[in-house]
Amino acid sequence: MNRTVDPVLDWLLEKRDPGVRAFALRDLLGAPGDESEVRAARRAALRASPVREILEAQQPEGWWGKPGPGYGPKYRSTLWSMIFLGQLGADGGDRRVRLGADYVFTHSRAREPYGGFSYNGTPAGLFHCLQGNLCASLLELGFGDDPRLQGALDWLARSITGDGILPASARPMPAAKAHDEAGRYFRSGNSGPGFLCAANSQQACAWGAIPALDALSRIPPRRRTRAVSRAIEAGTAFLLSRDPAVADYPTPTGGPPSRSWFQFGYPLGYVQDVLRNLEVLTALGYGRDGRLQRAGADLLRLRGADGRWTMRYSYKGKVWADVEAKGKPSKWVTLRARRVLKRMGVTV
Repeated sequence: MNRTVDPVLDWLLEKRDPGVRAFALRDLLGAPGDESEVRAARRAALRASPVREILEAQQPEGWWGKPGPGYGPKYRSTLWSMIFLGQLGADGGDRRVRLGADYVFTHSRAREPYGGFSYNGTPAGLFHCLQGNLCASLLELGFGDDPRLQGALDWLARSITGDGILPASARPMPAAKAHDEAGRYFRSGNSGPGFLCAANSQQACAWGAIPALDALSRIPPRRRTRAVSRAIEAGTAFLLSRDPAVADYPTPTGGPPSRSWFQFGYPLGYVQDVLRNLEVLTALGYGRDGRLQRAGADLLRLRGADGRWTMRYSYKGKVWADVEAKGKPSKWVTLRARRVLKRMGVTV
């Protein structure tokens, strides 16, 4: 595509950062995901940092870090590598990406009938943040037609609404009858409908709700099951029950919101920020909703004089390759902010 009259958009479209370019072409300029320039950018991302380093660290069997369910070592393991490949614009058709996805489908799902992705491969290891991040990236990478991902998305949706899931207090079936069990919540993970989570002292967790809704929002409306639609309704009701600009959702200690809510960065792990909350809500059609106005105004105030947003939170030194520099103008954060403002109808 030709250069625009928008210098910040031109910056995002630079070919030296093909992952950002792919998303900018699609989400800011409206190019179809299968358009030749978008596909070329995603292929180029395979050869550029940080995707290149992630793929170089992959083992021949498809795993990263160590074999198994894939949660540890944190940020460099199989699950994290697949999450980041989707977030960084990798080409899902690449042999190595498909190998990694197949490894995850084989080793990281809880046994039936749960179907969701688990940090330790057991039903007790199901958490909305992990499942949402992983499902969102697998959808971004093009695995939406895989029945194994569809099963994980169904579990994710029903774990939000509670449809067909037993309470955490229910006695588990004997091993011989476990295959007949409908599935239940676990006090050690997802502990009840409405995003109740052990990591948040058995309260509703917004850091789980946001990635879960991110994943479900990526399912085309015509393909959403009743369970998915009901989960989206429940999730948006929860996220909009508080002012997204304040982010005073329940915390483990009952204290004020974590400062991480207001420190925008990339890529995205289990720590969430106001900007991702806005990304999810605007993707679900709430861009013109008055309840987002204050957060949108705050987002605009954080824009620099050069029209760019700064990286405030990073995983420097923890991932296979650093993504930009903390405290500097960030293409990824600027892309995210511009994506939200476009959906809100704000001209920048």
